[in-house]
Amino acid sequence: MAFGRVLRRRRQEAGLTQEELALEADVQRNYVSLIERGINQPTIAVLFKLANALKCSPSSLILLLEEELECRVQL
Repeated sequence: MAFGRVLRRRRQEAGLTQEELALEADVQRNYVSLIERGINQPTIAVLFKLANALKCSPSSLILLLEEELECRVQL
């Protein structure tokens, strides 16, 4: 779920719909939805595609994920 929250936040900040992100990342729109809802986790290859589509580095998405997880642990 944590990566899904990170992806949704970055996608919204980029002003993209799920469909637009999927098109840019060359993945199925449904797959973006499944990731955002925490049902699926992306492979490394998909992580790189998503990051490229969001115009950020894969490591920045991982850093946001780490921060998200730390916040949850502290609560």
